[in-house]
Amino acid sequence: MPRITIDLPERFTFATDIPLLILHINLGGHLDNAMLLTLVAESRVRYWEHLGYTAFDMEGVGSIVADAALEYRSEAHHGETMVIEQATRDYHKYGFDIVWRMSDRATGREVARGKTGILCFNTQTRKVALLPDKLRERLQAVPALRS
Repeated sequence: MPRITIDLPERFTFATDIPLLILHINLGGHLDNAMLLTLVAESRVRYWEHLGYTAFDMEGVGSIVADAALEYRSEAHHGETMVIEQATRDYHKYGFDIVWRMSDRATGREVARGKTGILCFNTQTRKVALLPDKLRERLQAVPALRS
């Protein structure tokens, strides 16, 4: 099977800093693979909050993760501060992708990059929902900002 490669956008529309705590580190002394996705999930929550949304209410729909892919670029260690940048793309009838990059704040060293598929979700019917036009417009219009 070929290795996963993630193409990054020319610009990201959101970035946030997250320090690496000891609980993020595995026995090998570097960022644990499961904790990487936890950090990306935290950055996604911050992105929604920055836009005035929650994962459960974005223009009347919730969001769920449909898929995720990631590519490691280097190790990360306890005490480093990660900057996680995000942008949305590949919009479709029911959702979109968030493309992200994680780098060390101090050195700029890229640690990982990835893509998370987001589906809109009706929390009452527990079914996939259509992507609201207003949400799509808002995500596409977001200028490059920092949290």
